[in-house]
Amino acid sequence: MKLSVGAQTDAGMVRSNNEDNFFIAPEMGLLVVADGMGGHASGEVASKMAIDVIKDYFDGLSSGQEKLIGTYHEDFSRATNRIASALRLANMAVYEASMSAPQWHGMGTTLACVFVENNRLSIAHVGDSRVYLIRAGEIEQLTDDHSLVYEQVKRDLITKEQAEKSEMKNILTRAIGTSPDVGVDIDEMNISDGDILLLCTDGLTGMVLDDQILSVVTQTRDPHEACDSLIRLANENGGLDNVTVITAYVVKERWFSSLVNFLKRFRR
Repeated sequence: MKLSVGAQTDAGMVRSNNEDNFFIAPEMGLLVVADGMGGHASGEVASKMAIDVIKDYFDGLSSGQEKLIGTYHEDFSRATNRIASALRLANMAVYEASMSAPQWHGMGTTLACVFVENNRLSIAHVGDSRVYLIRAGEIEQLTDDHSLVYEQVKRDLITKEQAEKSEMKNILTRAIGTSPDVGVDIDEMNISDGDILLLCTDGLTGMVLDDQILSVVTQTRDPHEACDSLIRLANENGGLDNVTVITAYVVKERWFSSLVNFLKRFRR
């Protein structure tokens, strides 16, 4: 499968600085969003540091260096275990940095990461940044928010609609860098030609309903246009937080394109 990818980040209408970060490498099938937290701009430090660690981890894999960190889950593929390892490594780096300097103490970040290999999608995440799948006119949230209100929703203590309006919806139960170890949620599934993947920080989902996201991304096949429209909509609805969006349209690679890419490997 081939990914047609767009990504954009924006400070929003209220905040003066942007603590979100993202990384896209569609040629290797890797997409990541991060939403930093912490005072004195340390959230920006945390999100950038986490993104850099994940990028370096996958650069190391491409050069033959592989180090799996933490528990290997036999029920999941090696690819999924790799992105879980990358997130655990990012957690270690951010936590150690937060302990090394007073101005960084308590910083952390969310991370949502996907890796596409052939027709297999691997997902790993910590926090309330989300991964969505849009397929056949339906939108599905593939990740569970690690937040206080989402825990209440899962226990049927409040409804999802009440959660969206709760003053406590930004309280996370899990984040990268806030403790020496972190639980990384992982999953994997098959994807198909025509599917759309969307990764975002809560600056989008706090301002734009899922049905509105679905409408925007299915009205175009241009991932950059979709990102522009979603961020504009979030800002029109208040823009209370930084907002970052990655859209990836899944396209089945045709035999001619595959042949061209194969021949390129033998060019000098």
